[in-house]
Amino acid sequence: MIRMTSSQMLQMTTEEMDANGQIITTPASSASLNISITPDMLFNEGHKLSIIVYSILMVVSAIGNITVLTILLRRRMRTTSRLDFMLTHLAIADLMVTFIIMPLEIGWAFTVQWIAGDFMCRFMMFFRTFGLYLSSFVLVCISLDRYYAVIKPLNMKEHRGKIMIAFAWFTSALCSAPQAYIFHEEKHPDVKNYTQCVTFNVLPEGGDIIYNAACMLMMYAAPLVIITFSYGSIYYEIFQKSRIKNSDRFRRSSLNVLSRAKRRTLRMTITIVICFVVCWTPYYTMVVWFFLDKDEANSSNIMLQKALYLFAYTNSCMNPIVYGVFNLKRNRTDRNTFSFNYYSDSKRRTLSSRADNFSRESSKTICINCGDALIKPQCDIIKADVAIEKVPLTS
Repeated sequence: MIRMTSSQMLQMTTEEMDANGQIITTPASSASLNISITPDMLFNEGHKLSIIVYSILMVVSAIGNITVLTILLRRRMRTTSRLDFMLTHLAIADLMVTFIIMPLEIGWAFTVQWIAGDFMCRFMMFFRTFGLYLSSFVLVCISLDRYYAVIKPLNMKEHRGKIMIAFAWFTSALCSAPQAYIFHEEKHPDVKNYTQCVTFNVLPEGGDIIYNAACMLMMYAAPLVIITFSYGSIYYEIFQKSRIKNSDRFRRSSLNVLSRAKRRTLRMTITIVICFVVCWTPYYTMVVWFFLDKDEANSSNIMLQKALYLFAYTNSCMNPIVYGVFNLKRNRTDRNTFSFNYYSDSKRRTLSSRADNFSRESSKTICINCGDALIKPQCDIIKADVAIEKVPLTS
């Protein structure tokens, strides 16, 4: 996020600032001018909002994602699951946003200008987008994994999940690399001791619009299309199979896809995707508006722009909340299932025990009532079998 436009920097031709935020300058033409400093060059209400909201988001996201990551790592020690493996990397991506981007935004809002030097400018701008790209690409991996698990279960390869995640990391680094080249530290041409991490004098005219459009395509639009296709295909397949009546294939492969575990994970991953869309769509709507009508977008309320950008980062807090809610439901369901199964097993064991006792009592009754003429032949057969067992074998 650039703090000033190039026109704002070029308009500043001053070296001193008074207490009211007015810049006093004497240009070469010797005419005295009073130029108002731009709002983003002073600590304002927008910066206060950024510091407060980012601080809250950082605490919530840190607690949630560290908890989820701990649970997933402990679970992986017992069982291996592709979905758990991918959710682990989603939590890592959210933690990168939490501990890299959010502290960066807090510190930058506090100082207003960039004071960390050129290397840190390039380094931090790389990671400023890396975590966001990784989060989007992992969501794509999860949607494709669900697609193959439901639509093409026989085509699932053992290492497909690991390959997809490795590709997500590589692609995230590749898409973030231009940040380290475009962003650099630059001093204000006229305002003394004012530096900023900006993109000026690197891209040609109109290049910034093309670059931002490419970022939006890779970080939001393309993942959204792939995710929509994957889950749309899943539900279309279920709908098609639901039209087959009185079919074992239908009962086994669609409604029971949809086994209880798969239905739960499908709902959870779709909810995570919905959170991604809800959190990022308002911000990218503002970006598209900026492309279409730059002057009108710049004239909009600066607090609204910051609010939309801040709202986008709530996505890093929503993922662990969604995971926690669905796992609490799973634990309750598992406990209820265990209780039901325990009761059923106990009842089954009781009935089985009664049947065995009845069988033993019946045998005793037969042996006791050998004098009864009706069952005497049966008793003779039993006695004969016992006698045969007692006869020693001779060679």
